[in-house]
Amino acid sequence: MWTYLPYGPFADDEEYRRWLEQASRSDDPLFFAIIETQTGIASGVASYLRIDPANGSIEVGHIALSPRLQRSIAATEAMFLMMRWAFSAGYRRYEWRCNGLNLPSRRAAARFGFSYEGLNRQSGIVKGRNRDTVWYAAVDAEWPALEAAFTRWLDPSNFDATGKQRVALATLTDGILVARG
Repeated sequence: MWTYLPYGPFADDEEYRRWLEQASRSDDPLFFAIIETQTGIASGVASYLRIDPANGSIEVGHIALSPRLQRSIAATEAMFLMMRWAFSAGYRRYEWRCNGLNLPSRRAAARFGFSYEGLNRQSGIVKGRNRDTVWYAAVDAEWPALEAAFTRWLDPSNFDATGKQRVALATLTDGILVARG
């Protein structure tokens, strides 16, 4: 989980708490805890960053989800709620950037309806390794279709008695994507 983030892994809970306290004082990135409503357990974090109201652009990032939250309904709902807030607040562009080697993040971006926009080669060094940054975005003109896709996917009727999805979110967002990468 920490491979592609500029911080972590943490030696123990106390070290993570210190990092959380420092991160919680920032306005950009602006961090949120992701809490599973069924258990009340905070199982991840995500943030808004590169917040640019003048140009109507905002990014979601610093996503760190516990294994129990990864690829869960709750994680997808959290990403939907963050995206919905951004577009409701008047942002025109919602970005997702990740390390080019982070294939799970790249797959998630496409599944959530972010279109591929390009690759910035050697854009940084993270933990002593070269970082190529892959860019994705969703724009306000796509939001109504994305909102409908998320709403349909999150509907309880989309899941059988064991919680297995009937229609994948990627199937619902695929036609919205301008480019894949």
